[in-house]
Amino acid sequence: MQRYFVSPEQFNEDRVIITGEDARHITRVMRGKPGDTFIVSDGVSREALVKIEHIEQTDVFAVVIEPLEMKQEPLLKVTIAQSLPKGDKMETVIQKCTEIGAVHFVPFVSARTIVQYDAKKEGKRLDRWRKIAKEAAEQSHRNMIPAIDQPLSWKSLLDTFSEYDVVCFCYEQEHGSQLRDVLKPFIAQTLQKPGTTASLLLLVGPEGGFTEEECKEAEEAGAVSVGLGRRILRCETAGMVALACALYESGEMGGA
Repeated sequence: MQRYFVSPEQFNEDRVIITGEDARHITRVMRGKPGDTFIVSDGVSREALVKIEHIEQTDVFAVVIEPLEMKQEPLLKVTIAQSLPKGDKMETVIQKCTEIGAVHFVPFVSARTIVQYDAKKEGKRLDRWRKIAKEAAEQSHRNMIPAIDQPLSWKSLLDTFSEYDVVCFCYEQEHGSQLRDVLKPFIAQTLQKPGTTASLLLLVGPEGGFTEEECKEAEEAGAVSVGLGRRILRCETAGMVALACALYESGEMGGA
């Protein structure tokens, strides 16, 4: 069933108003008419099955048929910190990791980042990333849209490590700890009680990977260096693999 995210202000006790691009999608693409049903979420605390009551020019007015339980989000809250890759690879990372279950994206600039960061152009790029996240969240029936930050410097990213329960530095040179070696005991300790949550930050490098100095700095800031197997993954693949492994290990996909 079609799903749309709206702001909490558009969602009152028994009615909802759909505006903008979503309203155009309902009326022009889906050919919506009074009586048609779809799901609406405010991305925070409310979700419901609604029915179109009437359509006025650019707005769609719907009435709540049935409140729905918000139970699509994983208990392990994973943030993907991705060093800015070339081309449209970041769009792929955001789309696919949103579908898998990431709750937050933090783009950053590292020593081997190839693309030139341009603050003037970044606003439009950020808008596009957020639109991609919204559409992917709707398609995959998420209860919320992942947050996407403005790109950070490497130093600024290091300063955020204390905000997470555990930070994993995905490093292709790591031949000791593998991701599961770190996640299994962490999850066993933090997600024992039903309903509890935990936060994980996954750091993924650019096309050329991280430097040894960055690995040292990350570990000094509190990260654990981990490998993702014996094969070298593309930068746009590594985050997806690490995220899927983390959610599986947490029991989201039948693991743990």
